[in-house]
Amino acid sequence: MSLVSGPGRAGNIGALPNELQLAVEAHVKYIQSLDTRRDELEYWLTEHLRLNGVYWGLTALHLLGRPDALPRDETIAFVLSCQHDSGGFGAAPGHDAHLLYTVSAVQILVMANAVSELDSRGKGAENGKDGALAVGKYLAGLQNRETGTFTGDEWGEEDTRFLYAALNALSLLHLLDLVDVPLAVKYIESCANFDGGYGVCPGAETHSGQIFACLGALSIAGRIDVVNKDKLGRWLSERQVDAGGLNGRPEKLEDACYSWWVASSLAMIGKLKWIDGGKLTNYILSCQDTENGGIADRPGDMVDVFHTHFAIAGLSLLGYPGLEEVDAVYCMPKKITQQVFGAAV
Repeated sequence: MSLVSGPGRAGNIGALPNELQLAVEAHVKYIQSLDTRRDELEYWLTEHLRLNGVYWGLTALHLLGRPDALPRDETIAFVLSCQHDSGGFGAAPGHDAHLLYTVSAVQILVMANAVSELDSRGKGAENGKDGALAVGKYLAGLQNRETGTFTGDEWGEEDTRFLYAALNALSLLHLLDLVDVPLAVKYIESCANFDGGYGVCPGAETHSGQIFACLGALSIAGRIDVVNKDKLGRWLSERQVDAGGLNGRPEKLEDACYSWWVASSLAMIGKLKWIDGGKLTNYILSCQDTENGGIADRPGDMVDVFHTHFAIAGLSLLGYPGLEEVDAVYCMPKKITQQVFGAAV
């Protein structure tokens, strides 16, 4: 899966009827084409995001109702080829292991119904078992047992994104008991700001992406009760601009990817109706290239799989007709997380 941008630009709406529509087939073909562009320099310059790109593309295809549009066996083989002896996964074969790539690997394997492949073919598996446990131990080893937060890798960078990603992957593997969840919750509480939001660490600026990470982690931990929902809901709802799109923080431009980060956060605290869903839907649809497929950050810009994925996830969250329902906590098809955790999810 390539992170190459283009070739299309957003806003190429061709001969669409007056009401904008989601160009499902064009987006499916766009995602399918991404790994065929290996003669382009950008394909290799984005190798450090390859595994994330597979997650973005595969999730978008699931939400579009085309889960089989990528070859399952090749997808699983690529994911496993990125694993290290530590149990963690790198962005591509030969790249260092990192928590963010590891959560993408777990999410892909869950969506492909292939977690069992970790036991049969994964690093750390013995006698056809404990492959998933090896991944869990890698993730658990990244927790700071004094503060509760997580580092991304062996080099020590800490970020609330990593905390969320760890709880995401561990819960999908049913291995949350490997880490100190109450301590992680306490750390998130220490990151709360006066405006109700959260940053990368205590005292850091509130940002919509970090809010999603913290709310997602709290939801997985069953502690969303610690959030000041009204104060945070006001801050999040103020992210909608006149054009209908959402920005990540005050005085920034709107961006289609925040259709996910902001809207999912509002959904987790029961405030999604505090924004104008119709205006946001129209903004997202105006960011797509309906001829060549793909969605950009804003109209007129080059499309890419990152924005394609999060824009489609945002549309699903808003209840766009024909899309599979997305899980606001995991950013995966809800029917899959229900299979993992039970219908109560």
